Amino acid sequence: MTEAKKKTASAGNNTARKHAKKAAGKALRGANEKMNGSASPVLLPEGYHPSDDEEFMNPLQLLYFRKKLEAWRAELLDEANETISGLSQENLHQPDQMDRAQIESNAALDLRTRDRERKLLQKIESALRRIDDGSYGYCVETDEPINLRRLEARPIASLSLHAQERHERMERVHRDD
Repeated sequence: MTEAKKKTASAGNNTARKHAKKAAGKALRGANEKMNGSASPVLLPEGYHPSDDEEFMNPLQLLYFRKKLEAWRAELLDEANETISGLSQENLHQPDQMDRAQIESNAALDLRTRDRERKLLQKIESALRRIDDGSYGYCVETDEPINLRRLEARPIASLSLHAQERHERMERVHRDD
């Protein structure tokens, strides 16, 4: 196949993917409107898990991942609130310097963990925005579908496995410079 034909075929595939993503986004928005409006809500069947046999990123899959991301976000926010509460109640006025050092060390570790989780929360919010705009489940670099097993394991994934591996290889190369 000539380069021109490859580019034309690739452009056609990208256009088809973009139309499919927009349709999936519209379907999800319609499902969300039904949930918020007077029409009957779209509910996930109990025990539902996305499968390769279904249309990719259909409204049920999008709703499944939205619920998974929202539950993860709620869990992280609860843990952050517990940390804040725990740190505010912590008594740093210990007579023993070793006790005080241990308390401060634990507090520093908790704060580093919460900082990592803050970054994770930003990625969760980004994934939820991609669900809303219909681009969730598609690689941001190649526009290819991201494998459902990868999304199941890491619902915030924005790169396909190949794109992620390429990204990590480039990171290693540039880190060594």
